[in-house]
Amino acid sequence: MKKIFLASFILIFNASFSQKVQDFTLASPSGKIKVNILINEKITWSVLHEKDLILAPSSVSMTLDQNEVLGKNATLLNSKREKLNQTFESPFYKKSAVKNQYNLLVLNFKSDFSIEYRAFDDGVAYRFITKKKKDITVKAEEVTLNFDQDYGTLMPNVRDLRNPKDPYISSFEAQYENKKISEFAKDTLAFLPFLIDYKNHKKAVFLEAGLEDYPGLFVTNTKSKSGFESRFSNYPLEETNGGFNNINRLITKRSDYLVKTKGTRNFPWRILVISENDAELANNDMVQKLSEPTKIKDLSWIKPGKVAWDWWNDWNIYNIDFKAGINTQTYQYYIDFASKNNVEYVVLDEGWSLEDDIMKHNPNVNLEALIAYGKERNVGIILWSSWMALTKNTDGILKNYADLGIKGFKVDFLDRDDAKMINSVYDIAQKAADHKLLLDFHGMYKPTGIQRTFPNILNFEGVKGLENNKWTPNDDVPLYDCSIPFIRMMAGPMDYTPGAMRNATKSEFKPSHSNPVSQGTRCHQLALYTIFEAPLQMMADSPTAYMKEQESTDFIAKIPTTFDETLALDGEVGKFVSIARKKSNTWYLGTITNWDSRDITIDFSFLEKGKKFEAEIFSDGLNADKDANDYKREVVTVDSTTKLKYRMSSGGGLAMIIK
Repeated sequence: MKKIFLASFILIFNASFSQKVQDFTLASPSGKIKVNILINEKITWSVLHEKDLILAPSSVSMTLDQNEVLGKNATLLNSKREKLNQTFESPFYKKSAVKNQYNLLVLNFKSDFSIEYRAFDDGVAYRFITKKKKDITVKAEEVTLNFDQDYGTLMPNVRDLRNPKDPYISSFEAQYENKKISEFAKDTLAFLPFLIDYKNHKKAVFLEAGLEDYPGLFVTNTKSKSGFESRFSNYPLEETNGGFNNINRLITKRSDYLVKTKGTRNFPWRILVISENDAELANNDMVQKLSEPTKIKDLSWIKPGKVAWDWWNDWNIYNIDFKAGINTQTYQYYIDFASKNNVEYVVLDEGWSLEDDIMKHNPNVNLEALIAYGKERNVGIILWSSWMALTKNTDGILKNYADLGIKGFKVDFLDRDDAKMINSVYDIAQKAADHKLLLDFHGMYKPTGIQRTFPNILNFEGVKGLENNKWTPNDDVPLYDCSIPFIRMMAGPMDYTPGAMRNATKSEFKPSHSNPVSQGTRCHQLALYTIFEAPLQMMADSPTAYMKEQESTDFIAKIPTTFDETLALDGEVGKFVSIARKKSNTWYLGTITNWDSRDITIDFSFLEKGKKFEAEIFSDGLNADKDANDYKREVVTVDSTTKLKYRMSSGGGLAMIIK
């Protein structure tokens, strides 16, 4: 009788315990950031930065098949806390090592799932973890972001009309809309990363990492218009060719689930990075810290570098005795230019092969001869391919071209981030690594950490790059250039493709297909090679244009594409940014402004004390307000006590090499 009574008491106690509201607090190492987790009928989290409420209580859950909702009336089994303080190497990045310090809380629940929270001094993150024996089907995930006030935002909205019936087909390119939370247009989607602007100069950027075997996250307004809630693309069931030149794969039928996946796995990280001043956002490592370590054992063959690119300049070379275009002679000219200017690669963009079958070459392009020609001159060849064409026989195609001596592929027109596409990206990355091939993913969703896991992926687009200047007259490019280092670039490298040698003021800019022009000054373009992260950095203009502007070309050629150290010197989102990066014993500095001319003082206190340095400086010319090509080059001696003042013209910039 006593045993029966005791068993009944335990059952009643456990039941009442599971119904009781439970709360946990996780503080960052410095104590400035606190995550509060409340377990009731729902699981909610909120975030404080000192006394400021960054995130109001926001519910999280995951719905599986059989109507199982992880996070609804959840029964807590136990919790675990840890502290971690480590540093890991980060080759092919903006710094050679990343410090990773955080406090961790794992809440383990009945139904074989957990939620892991990490609190860093620069932000917070959480993810679901399941430990189920059988495979599972994820039907939905609830990610909400609630706020206590109607804050301002910078949101990149989905604006792709290739398949209006499916809003999840997207090139992930959009200027930021500066609107309050309540002004977010009804029934529209925004993609990550995006920014929330608080009081007291504080800002937060929302990102995701660890996106593997799972769709990417979009957001839309909550019904109350006081925050945002998640949207995901369901798994594709049927596809058809469409889009640009019929080389996209458009979805004609989707399932009613996000993904069918392993029952024991980690799900993507949901991240809030918090800053007290804008410059902190321009040098953040959160995605790198939350990503899986590399799966490639031998990294010695991965060679970052700059690329002479053909498509943006429309193969527009002149003062030659042959017809320029997609042919062997033109590409030999590009290779000669690359070799003379220490540019590591030449990319053969669309046209070198059939668009739907890249095993069939353009008869005007002798690929084998070009590979040999480049090898003699220490220039590697990278080939363009649509994702659709490459995935017809990924392993066979990669093996064939690796055996020929190709160094990598620029893969274009992915334009989706459903789970099927995510899995394809991982598959391509692994197979490319098996054949020691580099990858540049163009027409791509934002990076989410795979660049650490597969460092042979050197670039991602997912940014409204310089190519848009060829056809878009109304984009405010300098404003955008001064925004993406604080938002999009936090996710990872950007295939923005800078380097225009024809530069225009705001009033004089006009789009051009064969003689494309940049918005802003020459020095603005030069500075982008330091500011914009891209281990495989394009030189977008033509060899002829670069040879006419040899002084600028020499400067660009000296700037590396990966670095040992990065310092965000100053900046304000949408207005200006100033970044210094170090490689070996040389510093590289870039500063740009929006359409507002701006005075700036460069403080060289980051230099080693007691040593003299030589600074090669490109600054806006006195007449850059009328002719954006105008610049001044000077070489001066500086040390750690030096402060130099410069005036950046409208859309201007400042670029330095300090050694």
